[in-house]
Amino acid sequence: MKILFSFIAFSIFQHVNAQSLAGLEGSWELISENKTPVALTTVRIYQDGFFAEGTKEGDYEFKSAKGGIFEVEGSSYTEKFEFNSEEKEQVGNINNLVVEVTKDTLKFEGQDFSQTWLKIGDYQDDLSGVWIITGRERNGEMQRREIGDRKTIKILSGTRFQWIAYNSATGEFFATGGGSYLSKYGRYIENIEFFSKDDFRVGASLTFDYQIMNNEWNHRGKSSTGDPVNEIWSPYKPEEIIQN
Repeated sequence: MKILFSFIAFSIFQHVNAQSLAGLEGSWELISENKTPVALTTVRIYQDGFFAEGTKEGDYEFKSAKGGIFEVEGSSYTEKFEFNSEEKEQVGNINNLVVEVTKDTLKFEGQDFSQTWLKIGDYQDDLSGVWIITGRERNGEMQRREIGDRKTIKILSGTRFQWIAYNSATGEFFATGGGSYLSKYGRYIENIEFFSKDDFRVGASLTFDYQIMNNEWNHRGKSSTGDPVNEIWSPYKPEEIIQN
């Protein structure tokens, strides 16, 4: 009887945790912090145990980016930063919050802290996931790279994307960009809404050919500067488990 009860309890926990995780996945926009409406535009993307957010002021000016890994167990939410453009010392830090997820809203509560987010997208396709660049064509030859501390990640979910270049060991942040995307019939279109290195690229729309082969994403087209792009992205699955 105890074994049966334990199995049922574990199954219920797994089901609740899966529901909570699935409820978070997609894209969200911050609408209030500490019960005060926000003036900046912040979009956060959740997918496959990873999150990233980008903040801009007005239509063009990039302000900040942060993200990393997260876990959900019922109403308990834990996140650990892998990058933070404003506060390098926050990399590796852990936040423990109370989370409430409904169909359209996401709420966080902590000590003297609260946030409310509005869901802006939950669409999933074959590119929804967390990817790391592992190959790039140079001088007509595809050059593969090993995954190390310095990395470029791209997260896609809920019709939103964000890429981030950073060093997870040193906390260095190099660059980021993001916006909305559409993938259909082997075409992938990015609409850039923020870009940390060059605000003039905001508003650009880039079209690429893509295909998924051997669980990798092959990505061909031209960059925002007009240079040819041929890249390979592989699934990014952090092995680290958050430990308080």
